[in-house]
Amino acid sequence: MKSIYVGIDISKETLDFCFKEKQQFGFKKIKNKKNAIRKVFKKLDGKQANIYIAMENTGNYNFKIYTVLEEFDFNAYVVDPRHIKQSIGLTRGKNDKADARRIAAFIEKNHKELDQWQPETPAIQTLRVLMTERRFKIKMRSALKQKNTEMDSVISNEFTKRMKDFNKQEVKKLTKDIKKIEALIRQAIAEDQELNKEMKRIQTVPGVGEITAWTLAAKTKGFTRLTDPRKLGCYAGVVPFEQQSGTSLKTKPRVSKKADHELKTVLQMSAMRAVRMKNDLQHYYLRKVKEGKNKMSVLNAVRNKIIHITMALIKNKTFYKNRLELS
Repeated sequence: MKSIYVGIDISKETLDFCFKEKQQFGFKKIKNKKNAIRKVFKKLDGKQANIYIAMENTGNYNFKIYTVLEEFDFNAYVVDPRHIKQSIGLTRGKNDKADARRIAAFIEKNHKELDQWQPETPAIQTLRVLMTERRFKIKMRSALKQKNTEMDSVISNEFTKRMKDFNKQEVKKLTKDIKKIEALIRQAIAEDQELNKEMKRIQTVPGVGEITAWTLAAKTKGFTRLTDPRKLGCYAGVVPFEQQSGTSLKTKPRVSKKADHELKTVLQMSAMRAVRMKNDLQHYYLRKVKEGKNKMSVLNAVRNKIIHITMALIKNKTFYKNRLELS
């Protein structure tokens, strides 16, 4: 049976399709609306062919495609934009049509090595949207706090004092909004019994609180992807890699900068909390530091351990038991 490879370049208003069949390319531009997407997919579904559809992960702009994809039995892939960019080599110029063509070529070469997209549960969809809104509000609050700090070093008079008071009021409002969003997240998780169990399970790990649990659930789509702890560690940027070439280049293993920085940040906070409490991870941290290991290197190892422990609990359907408490 023939194969058709489809690359989709996604924007807020429009979608650019590239259809690759053997060495022939076809292109189509439509509005980013469910009815328009459904018409294109129905035509593809009517063809006697294996259909491979790929798109970049652009956040909320993907949701309409996801909804329509659930109605069809295509081989669908959602790819990190950095993966595609690193794989296409030297390029010149950029437009939506060219990007769609590059995505189609990419999926033709790499579909056997990638995990297929799977529909998310309503709870995970809600969690991801609410987490995005929470992150946006936190950035706004941080920016306003920074503005007030900068204002002190520039000028201080009646007008700047009024502006600072206004910013403080906005900060208080944003803090209330963040708390309301967090309450909605808790409610959405509580309504999904299975997800609620997993949240309680992983929060037994030292240092893992609500925010870390929510972030892990969102990034792994409810623990259905990146279930291999090493792959998840690579995604989070906590796995060190060796840098070696011949005899001229050899450095100590270092973590890669190509990581999900949001996940890496919450894991950092979890690791810092864990080593301040009496538990196995603190015992490991103190032992390694006493041996002369670099503190930040050991802390990174603790982040990695948190990932491995968390995914083991999910796999084995059990709860964390602190050996120091049992002894």
